Amino acid sequence: MNNLEREIRALIETQGPLEVSRYMALCLSHPKYGYYTTRDPFGMSGDFTTAPEISQMFGELIGVWCAEVWRLMGSPSRVALVEAGPGRGTLMKDALRAAQVMPGFLNAAELHFVETSPVLQEKQRETLHGAVPSIAWHGETNTLPDAPLIVIGNEFVDALPIGQFEKKAGRWHERKIGLGADGGFAFGLDPAPLPDFEKQMPERLTPAPNGAVFEQRDLTPISEIVSRIGKCGGAALFIDYGHAESGFGDTLQAVSGHDYAEPLEAPGEADLTSQVDFEALAALANKRVRAIGPFTQRDFLTQLGIEVRAEILQRNAKDEMRDEIGTALTRLIGPAPGMGELFKAIAFAHRDLPRLPGFDGAKISGDA
Repeated sequence: MNNLEREIRALIETQGPLEVSRYMALCLSHPKYGYYTTRDPFGMSGDFTTAPEISQMFGELIGVWCAEVWRLMGSPSRVALVEAGPGRGTLMKDALRAAQVMPGFLNAAELHFVETSPVLQEKQRETLHGAVPSIAWHGETNTLPDAPLIVIGNEFVDALPIGQFEKKAGRWHERKIGLGADGGFAFGLDPAPLPDFEKQMPERLTPAPNGAVFEQRDLTPISEIVSRIGKCGGAALFIDYGHAESGFGDTLQAVSGHDYAEPLEAPGEADLTSQVDFEALAALANKRVRAIGPFTQRDFLTQLGIEVRAEILQRNAKDEMRDEIGTALTRLIGPAPGMGELFKAIAFAHRDLPRLPGFDGAKISGDA
């Protein structure tokens, strides 16, 4: 039994079963024992590999996207370039290198990272040493500057805590985590039903069948970013795995050592995530800020020119590297087990922006 398990067990014994969202938050972000607080989980030596670690092409295209958005904003003399959940800093390092193609952008950009992990902050500092004059770190999105901003979040939303709700005997109940008969953690239902819960989900999903599980994510950080875009101008791009429309299903999963793990075992020692509901994300659009997408990662990266970029890299690469570039391209835009279809991109843009690169033909939500 690890330290975090002891602490969670004590909470359950004194306060009763925990909401899934609280359990997830403790596992990932506990200040002493949380998963992200205590380790660097990225890459082959960690627990999972993200798109920026697969190929430089991903970060380079994001950098070009940021620079073009800045131009469409009217090239303001100051812009907050924000990455939420910047990992090791790999994406931003590649993005900044590629963004040099836009004169003036890097001089205008002030770099801000939304990151709570001291371990990862140190990795980011090492990765970007010499690439930028300074980095401002933020524990929450509500401390970002009041300035025009461009925000990037790759695999950030999936780690935001979710609540889970299940329908039983015609009534909705919240799923909670308590102690099972064997003394280990176990899922259960709060006996108190939730009145009018179906009003919180899309109308087409009602009435739901018994046994249906509905997930709701705490989107407060994204809502805060959208609010700042409405106030100060700019755009945000989020790329993650998930479904384009809201639906039912238990998508909570744990990953350790590049394989699936049991979410209720060894808390704080495995990554906990769940699929992103992109319809719920798009619903954050308002009269000042449009939501654009979602688009599949394949369509988004293809519009940005990833296939052309791969050809250029292969043309200039040694023989042994050409196959690696092709393999990386397939992983990024190919069907399962590639990321091209399961992963999706969604953007938020101030209504004054005429368009956004990579989203030609995408659905637009919000007041035009």
